[in-house]
Amino acid sequence: MTAFVSGFSTGAGLIIAIGAQNAFVLTQSVKRNHHFKVALICAFFDVLFIMTGVAGVGSYVASNPTLMAWTTWGGALFLYWYGFLSLKSAFSHRKMELSDETDSSVKKTLLATIAVTVLNPHVYLDTVLLVGSISAGFMGNGRYVFGLGASTASVLWFFALVLFGSALARVFARPIVWRILDGVVCCTMWGVATSLII
Repeated sequence: MTAFVSGFSTGAGLIIAIGAQNAFVLTQSVKRNHHFKVALICAFFDVLFIMTGVAGVGSYVASNPTLMAWTTWGGALFLYWYGFLSLKSAFSHRKMELSDETDSSVKKTLLATIAVTVLNPHVYLDTVLLVGSISAGFMGNGRYVFGLGASTASVLWFFALVLFGSALARVFARPIVWRILDGVVCCTMWGVATSLII
């Protein structure tokens, strides 16, 4: 599995999940409430955090062979655990709940978008720490290619939410869709973890 594909798969597996940010973006999309600006802000911060993790955390880890070994195995174990949680979630009856609140003010909408992005601790865990650490497992410029793959998945996902928001909202309201998606995420995470170890 190439660094780009691994990065794309990891990024997609981490971002395609029920969470405050995705629910917020989808809500704005369904209501056509400055949705393209919302997606652009979310994508911008994700790419910024991912590349910061790859350049900062990734470089630091890559410079220390012992630390790189620990983070490689640690990242793989985390991905196995994440895959297990997705598999477990596939047997639940969850669905995405969309907010009924709408604010047509551009300023307030964009500030809310920034808040739901930068104040979410999971964003830093997934992008800066996890993606940054896993990228260190790739030699040379491979970690930057990995980061590019993860960034591409993020950008595509956010703009898919705003382009197909109405249709996706109806689809995601059905628990069976999340079961299938969780199953795919589980297989993806386990595949990336295995390739990382190999």
